[in-house]
Amino acid sequence: MNRLVLIDGNAILHRAFHALPPLTAPDGSMVNAVYGFTSMLFKLFSDLKPTHIAVAFDRPKPTFRKQLFAGYQAKRPKMDEELSTQITKVHDVIGAFGIPIYEVDGYEADDVIGSLAKQSPIQVIIVTGDRDLLQLVEGDHILTYMPVKGLSEAKIYGEKEAKERLGVAPKQIPDYKALAGDASDNYPGVSGIGPKTANQLLETFGSVENLYQAIQKKDVRLKEFSPAVIEKLAHGAEDAVLSKDLAMIRTDVPIHLTIEESKVRSLDRPQARKALENLHFFSLIKRLEKMNKTETPKQEKKKEEPQLSLV
Repeated sequence: MNRLVLIDGNAILHRAFHALPPLTAPDGSMVNAVYGFTSMLFKLFSDLKPTHIAVAFDRPKPTFRKQLFAGYQAKRPKMDEELSTQITKVHDVIGAFGIPIYEVDGYEADDVIGSLAKQSPIQVIIVTGDRDLLQLVEGDHILTYMPVKGLSEAKIYGEKEAKERLGVAPKQIPDYKALAGDASDNYPGVSGIGPKTANQLLETFGSVENLYQAIQKKDVRLKEFSPAVIEKLAHGAEDAVLSKDLAMIRTDVPIHLTIEESKVRSLDRPQARKALENLHFFSLIKRLEKMNKTETPKQEKKKEEPQLSLV
């Protein structure tokens, strides 16, 4: 079975930057995030055994969410300059490995990933540190692989694992955020509704739309909640609708997945070795050589699909 690994470029690059100490290239520029990203790429190739790989990045232009809500992500600090200067280098290294990069003005990498995942005719594993992407998990077709400790430890999330982590099913994550809000992205949710109440409401009504229909019809199930909660929901209806719209990852971005373009048999390419050599990443070149020697015999000896346990 073929498998496409979709990497959330910004999330993994950010994690790499903060996980590793300062590291400079021969020209004095900072490259710790480039090193960490490449190291993570090697680990993904060894652990997940992808037949296809692609990377998605944010674009610098404002997205449609900023147009919907001016305060969207307003509290997030500006990207560290020592990280932002490494983005071009990471793009170059990814290209040297023959891996395509997808990005679209006006959309976040999350939306690009969501659209590519839905288009994929093969199994998709999304590599990210962003819990929002758990909403894309769908049966065995779309899974996520999320670091849990630095860059060295990660686990696969299916629908069961996603629900255990957030308390709601993957498809309900936008509804959950519509009610409880999201402090990191700075959108409100319904004032006074916390995570526990949001979970209880969704367990009873399933979605924000069903909840507000129940309020209009004075559904008998509303008696399970206090009059104060119902009043907060009534006053926060507009915020709930807006917040769900902001939280919903788009899967209709105008982008086309060319599956053959993302096919990768080996990371050991002359262009990749040259790129790593230029950055003085000699330890990574040795890892690349070792991977090439050890992975190929295993794949020839055992041709069946490697099993991925859902931890």
